[in-house]
Amino acid sequence: MQPIPARDRLIVALDVPDVDAAEALVTGLGDSVTFYKVGMQLIYAGGVDFARNLAVAGKKVFLDAKLLDIDNTVAHAVESIVRLGVTFATVHAYPKAMQAAVTARGEASLRLLGVTVLTSMDDADLADAGYAARAADLVAARAARARAIGMDGIVASPAEATAVRRIVGPDLAIVTPGIRPAGTDHGDQRRVATPDMAIRAGADYLVVGRPINAAADPKSAADAIVGEIEAAIAARGEA
Repeated sequence: MQPIPARDRLIVALDVPDVDAAEALVTGLGDSVTFYKVGMQLIYAGGVDFARNLAVAGKKVFLDAKLLDIDNTVAHAVESIVRLGVTFATVHAYPKAMQAAVTARGEASLRLLGVTVLTSMDDADLADAGYAARAADLVAARAARARAIGMDGIVASPAEATAVRRIVGPDLAIVTPGIRPAGTDHGDQRRVATPDMAIRAGADYLVVGRPINAAADPKSAADAIVGEIEAAIAARGEA
C-alpha cells in the first residue's frame, strides 16, 4: 500500500440530518478535511447525489451503505455505486454478499470494505443476537474471508486492528470507526480508541463523527486529530 498522508487518513462522518447541514459542515471544514463518510442518515436525505457532487469536487467519499441482500441486488447496487465516483463503499462481511460485490465491481476503482462487527456491539450484544463467537473472533473470521474473496479493506474497531492487520497483511485497508479523542464522550460506541491508539494499532483510516461535528470549532477539532495522526505515524516509524 502506498503511504497515506495524515490528512487523508481522517474520514469525517457526515452524520447530519440533511444535505444543507452537510454542505455547511464541509464548507466550514474547508481544506482541513479531504475525506468524508456519507452514511445511512444522509443517504436517505438526498445524500447519494451529495456524495456524487463531493467526488466531482475532488473530495474522497466513503459511501457507508452497508450492503446486505440477495446476490443480484448487491451486485446491481455496486454497479450503481461505481458510477458515483466514490472511493470506498461498505458491504456487510457475509461471504455471498462480498463475492457478489467484488464480481460486480470488476476493474473499477471503487474500493470495497467488509464490515465485520459494528463498533456499537460488544460480546454481550452478539450473544443477544444469537452469535456464539466473541466479537474479536468474529472479526478475525470475517476479515480472513474478506481477504480470500478479494475485498479491498476491512471495517473493524480499533481494538481489533492489530489482529486484523496480521490476518489481512499490508495491502488491505483497515478503517476504524469508534474514534474518540481523549476526554470526549463515547456516546453509543462500545469498542473505542483515541486517534493515536488506533494508528499505533495498525489502522489506516479513522472515521470521526461527533467529536468534530459537535465541536464548538469543527475545523480546529479536525486539525487537532490530524496532528495526533501525524504524531502516531511518526511513532509507528512511517514516513
